[in-house]
Amino acid sequence: MELRIESLVRLPDLRAADELLREVWGTPCGAPPMALDMMRALAYTGGYVAGAYNGDALVGVAVGFRSADGGLHSHITGVAPGRHGQGIGMALKRHQRTWAACHELDDITWTFDPLIRRNAYFNLTKLGAVAEAYLPDFYGAMSDGINEGDASDRLFVRWISDPPEPPQEVRRVDLLTEDLISSSPTGEPARCATPADIEGLRKTDPGLARAWRAALRDSLGTALAAGYRVTGFTRDGWYLLDPLEIS
Repeated sequence: MELRIESLVRLPDLRAADELLREVWGTPCGAPPMALDMMRALAYTGGYVAGAYNGDALVGVAVGFRSADGGLHSHITGVAPGRHGQGIGMALKRHQRTWAACHELDDITWTFDPLIRRNAYFNLTKLGAVAEAYLPDFYGAMSDGINEGDASDRLFVRWISDPPEPPQEVRRVDLLTEDLISSSPTGEPARCATPADIEGLRKTDPGLARAWRAALRDSLGTALAAGYRVTGFTRDGWYLLDPLEIS
């Protein structure tokens, strides 16, 4: 599939971006995940507002702003429904990296829901972004079609050019058990599990979805706060942590 990435400045293009993001997040007109007037202001004042096109069809959108530490913070990225797995997210991230370099910005940061496997694998393993902090209920209550009914915990990541290698040996820490942190002989977790489909679970079993949220917050959040380093995410849904980085 041929893609081109363009900066979005004109109002018609920004309206199309607004429609795509509302479709992805399942929000009604007037309640977008990213306000149209904010996108317009960011585009006008030198922020990052870009769209991915396949022919004339807008298939992806990314919006970001310059951060106080001299980087680009990517606030939101959405890929059109039915278009996942076609390289659109990767193309947008590569465009962001080029844009940041052209504007002499050091790196790119963003947040994502640590319970969504495909996002964790993409961000941590394919891109090699580094998890810096676990942020409990970062955005507060959200009413969109993806997040409603769950706490908005997020992982804050930074994209660097030389990601670390994952550890060759890992130990297992099961979530939703009585022993979340100290299941290894030394009491140091090396893996944290995630559910196969948290978005579906929120609809079919909200209580279990909330239990997963609390469990990952307790295990992964506690580990990051204590100085552990996330080194990757496996295809079958495990966060890998490096206990050798504890100070």
